[in-house]
Amino acid sequence: MAISQIVRHSTESNIQNVLPKSWNQCPGDGSAINDSFNVGSITDTNTGRINVNFTTNMTNDDYSMVGSQGDDGRAQNCYSPSTSEYEAMTTLTSNQNAVDVALNCSAVLGDLA
Repeated sequence: MAISQIVRHSTESNIQNVLPKSWNQCPGDGSAINDSFNVGSITDTNTGRINVNFTTNMTNDDYSMVGSQGDDGRAQNCYSPSTSEYEAMTTLTSNQNAVDVALNCSAVLGDLA
């Protein structure tokens, strides 16, 4: 079945279920939000760590966060998810030490409250 046929057969709710419910782009030091959707604020909590606060809460803390950042040799992880926020932590892949990066991007997939 071609993708166009799958899309035609999908219901609106199926399509809405796979759309990100939140996303943001910010400097890795948490000093600003460059652009976002459903993000009320970010807070720099420590080197390599920022809390991302939702404008509209999630239904539960079982959502998925995907992230990327602008420097090679780094990994981004999600910690302490709650219905109102999550912590994004960026580490060096070589030794797992937390590090600030030039650009931090993340998106959340799940259900809004």
